Amino acid sequence: MNWLTETRWSPYIAGIGIGVLSWLTFLISKKPIGCSTAFARTSGMIERLFRGKKVEQKIYYQEVKPEVDWEWMLVLGIVIGSFVSAKLSGDFHWLWVPTQWSQIFGSEPVTRIIVAVFGGICLGFGSRWSGGCTSGHGISGTLQLAVSSWISAIFFFIGGIATAFLLYNVIG
Repeated sequence: MNWLTETRWSPYIAGIGIGVLSWLTFLISKKPIGCSTAFARTSGMIERLFRGKKVEQKIYYQEVKPEVDWEWMLVLGIVIGSFVSAKLSGDFHWLWVPTQWSQIFGSEPVTRIIVAVFGGICLGFGSRWSGGCTSGHGISGTLQLAVSSWISAIFFFIGGIATAFLLYNVIG
């Protein structure tokens, strides 16, 4: 059980684990792994707190019901599993501003939070617009050999590389 306390796992072992999980997900639920829909459902649940049943009249929420489902539980499991893994490995610590960010943009947590929230909003719009996120397209879609998912995955990498280049070489 020493492997549970490692701070970094082999990417090959992690990849095999994700592949097996994907296979089991298709086998058991007949659905692909995905996370972004859980966030869309959560926004509907939050809106329902303020607007009640009016939320269910929206066309979007008729298709993506604002309810806790297996994807929502998957996201919760990712958060809990990450926390448990970090605690077991002794790598858990609170860090509001990563070192590399701090060296380039300063150590002010408010700036980092604003940029992170803006990035999260962009990611949310992008994942809804493209019909999936990195897990939906990058894992489930590519293993099904879906052309749209391969195109999405390629552009995930291009966008990530371009953003990192801009942040750390041009702006910073």
